[in-house]
Amino acid sequence: EKSLELGNVTRVQEFVLLGLSTRLGIRDALFVIFLTLYLLTLLENTLIIYLICSHSELHKPMYFFLGNLSCLEMCYVSVTMPTLLMGLWTGPCHVPFTGCMTQLFFFISLICTECTLLASMAYDRYVAICRPLHYPLLMRPQVCLGLALSSWLGGLLVSVIKTACIASLSYCGPNVLNHFFCDVSPLLNLSCTHVALTELVDFISAIVILWGSLLVAMASYVAIGRTVLGMPSAAARHKAFSTCASHLVVVGIFYSATIFIYARPSRIEAMDLNKVLSVIYTVVTPMCNPVIYCLRNREVQSAFHRTMRWSSV
Repeated sequence: EKSLELGNVTRVQEFVLLGLSTRLGIRDALFVIFLTLYLLTLLENTLIIYLICSHSELHKPMYFFLGNLSCLEMCYVSVTMPTLLMGLWTGPCHVPFTGCMTQLFFFISLICTECTLLASMAYDRYVAICRPLHYPLLMRPQVCLGLALSSWLGGLLVSVIKTACIASLSYCGPNVLNHFFCDVSPLLNLSCTHVALTELVDFISAIVILWGSLLVAMASYVAIGRTVLGMPSAAARHKAFSTCASHLVVVGIFYSATIFIYARPSRIEAMDLNKVLSVIYTVVTPMCNPVIYCLRNREVQSAFHRTMRWSSV
């Protein structure tokens, strides 16, 4: 009973996020850079969503998933960026325990949703290239809506389980997180209770979500590669490959960083490396995705030019 009372007294009520850097001169420059990247990300993804919603020629399964991805990444970057910017502006950021768990919940939910959305997009390209005659049936609106809903709801379900496990751990101090947001590995490192079960849940969910969706994407692109190589026309091969190359780039960057961090059964000790990799998939990827996916796409460019002409009339 005394040990329980002591645990209640010393339980951590807030966490201190050290942020990307504690050096004052570097923090000012990084603040300007990351604020610019954040605003640019919001602008790019808002533009993509507007173009897809306002132009009927973009009402296709591929752009439906891209619209979902843009919406997700606006939420995604808005979950992690505020504490990153606050840490750069004011120094180490103090976050209440409930606020930290709330940020963790939304972050896990959104990263799991992105994994399954990327897999759905790879399946869409597989059907379009490998089974074009069946495309209207296999990717009809009901199927696309079901894939998108399952991605969002699946992310929420996984997040509820993982966040509940992490929030139930005891944190007796210290309360300093060497990170710019409340992430899984830094929190597990601070727990003063046995975390084997939580690590197991984290590892299993990583296997199911990360590796499962990656295998779907890889299988889709292996089938696409075989089909493209079998096309008799060089022009047809180039056209088919151009529709998939951008997705392959995003999948490679995103999964390389996330699997290295999350698909491991042990806690990560090299937190500085963890922070660098986290910047890649929480800041860089959401900013680059609209350019890689949409703004280089001819149909999206045509819709953008028409929108600009309408606004200038």
